[in-house]
Amino acid sequence: MKTFAELDAKICSCTQALNAKLDGSNGKRAILLCGGTGCISSNSLKLKEKFEALVAEHHLEDKVSVNIVGCFGFCSQGPFVKIYPEDTLYRLVKEEDIDEIFQMDILQGHKVGHLLYVEPLTGEQVAKQDDINFYKKQHRVALHGGGVINPENMEEAMGYGAFSGLKRALSMEPKEVIDEVLAAGLRGRGGAGFPTGRKWSFAYANEADQKYVVCNGDEGDPGAFMDRSILEGNPYAVIEGMMIAGYAIGASEGYFYVRAEYPIAVNRLRNAIEQMNEAGILGENILGTGFNFQAHIRLGAGAFVCGEETALLNSIEGKRGMPRPRSPFPAVKGLWDKPTIVNNVETLACVPYILREGAEKFASCGTEKSKGTKVFALGGKVNNVGLVEIPMGTTLRELIFDIGGGIPDGKKFKAIQTGGPSGGCLTVKALDEPIDFDNLVAKGSMMGSGGAIVMDEDNCMVDVAKFYMEFICDESCGKCSPCRIGTKRMLEILTRITEGEGTMQDLEELEELGNTVKNNSLCALGQTAANPIISTLTHFRDEYLAHIVDKKCPAKVCKNLMEYGILLDKCVGCGRCVKACPAGAIYKTDYIAPTNKLPSYQIDPEKCFKCGGCIATCRLKAIIKK
Repeated sequence: MKTFAELDAKICSCTQALNAKLDGSNGKRAILLCGGTGCISSNSLKLKEKFEALVAEHHLEDKVSVNIVGCFGFCSQGPFVKIYPEDTLYRLVKEEDIDEIFQMDILQGHKVGHLLYVEPLTGEQVAKQDDINFYKKQHRVALHGGGVINPENMEEAMGYGAFSGLKRALSMEPKEVIDEVLAAGLRGRGGAGFPTGRKWSFAYANEADQKYVVCNGDEGDPGAFMDRSILEGNPYAVIEGMMIAGYAIGASEGYFYVRAEYPIAVNRLRNAIEQMNEAGILGENILGTGFNFQAHIRLGAGAFVCGEETALLNSIEGKRGMPRPRSPFPAVKGLWDKPTIVNNVETLACVPYILREGAEKFASCGTEKSKGTKVFALGGKVNNVGLVEIPMGTTLRELIFDIGGGIPDGKKFKAIQTGGPSGGCLTVKALDEPIDFDNLVAKGSMMGSGGAIVMDEDNCMVDVAKFYMEFICDESCGKCSPCRIGTKRMLEILTRITEGEGTMQDLEELEELGNTVKNNSLCALGQTAANPIISTLTHFRDEYLAHIVDKKCPAKVCKNLMEYGILLDKCVGCGRCVKACPAGAIYKTDYIAPTNKLPSYQIDPEKCFKCGGCIATCRLKAIIKK
């Protein structure tokens, strides 16, 4: 494709082909299977092979197509199989279900009821994806194309809008492109929320013989998989966003920095770059405009600190991934000392939408200062675990209870940790707060890259703070003393408290250390490291006091502050717990419950080291923590 006219013709033909595939006007039924990491790990590729074998066995190649698509988002319900044109969604599909789906649905046209999603509150079977509560309040911008297109087929991506935004951008002046992004109100989705258009304008204003665009795909937050799913589901959109950014600032090269732990995302990104080069959409004199751009991939080794943009740039250059002092900022002196903009995957995935649909449409969604949508990896103690994209301004209550389906097993909601390990915990008092960059910071947390971990009454908040501080200590690069030493000291204090050796002075030292590390660290890792401690001390100080004063863990999580015991009247003397105990801590008593024939057992607290094997083994739930 060498001209706009050729691109338009190709987009038109691809759109017609994709629409025909989805609405059945091509005379075929389409079987779509989730090709995200989660579903592939649950054997979705074997499901695809079995479908293909059945299609061949029944000689239906001209009537049925079998396709892999990107992540559907509803990870706790995968693997998924979707049938077009009826738009029927099957979930939790196993290999033994394929014959039934093929016989009942493909050959006879009947839905397989037991594989349809069932709303937990109403018991209603739901056949279509958009009718499931998990999806109803979502609005896909960054996740555009995920679960619909084959991420390894550029023509399907073009049929779903790919490169229309690039075409419009190339027909504009670079400054006009930046103004469009500014008008959209797009803020960086990597954590800090800096206005994307302003960052671009800084690099645009700096004259240089070479400039770079870098895509930050170093997603290191525990439980986060937003960027991975975007790259796996529609890599073309992220490449297109990078190209638009490059055109806007005058860059001719871009680098994708992606974790090596994301092999599927990396392979699909590499495949997309190759296809775009072959088609003439990447390379020299793109679409006859004189714009040259090439994309490269660099693999990260898994260092959390490389999510910080200057540490990432060092890593690309082959140096140790450690933050650089700022200023100068990367827009002035970045990759190989040239002007560079660093945007994360989700930010770049939003750019084609803005250029394709217009700044006004993007800005019509969200709040006054936080426009558009945000992708969250919703996990923890919530019924519906998965990837969600919601308009800014959606409340935490809607996220947790409407989309997330509430807390499992009737437990009480306790807190939600937003913003990854450096975020804060928000309580029930914040449930009706709208989600946006500034509001979360005002409430003591942060947006971060989009991690959202829900906790219930069984979580110990002191232990939660300790967990995140362990992670931060492990991931600190060690360059600056406040972060290297301060986080270690905070972890030591938290460890003492969870082991029942804490003092009231420890609380004062935690707060003092937290402020010192926050105010003196070189990069955002250290500057936000104390957030989990500060937020839990603010909202759950009573739990800290229980650990220190009463020497008790209210949630019965901290091992040194609890004991295991057996309810004698509930124990039937079966002896399963005795076999499971590696310490020989369970002994037979003389007590026989009125309804039992065998003596009950009990646990010797001196021998028990609280491994939990007995609780996992007891069918009657006669063993408790106390």
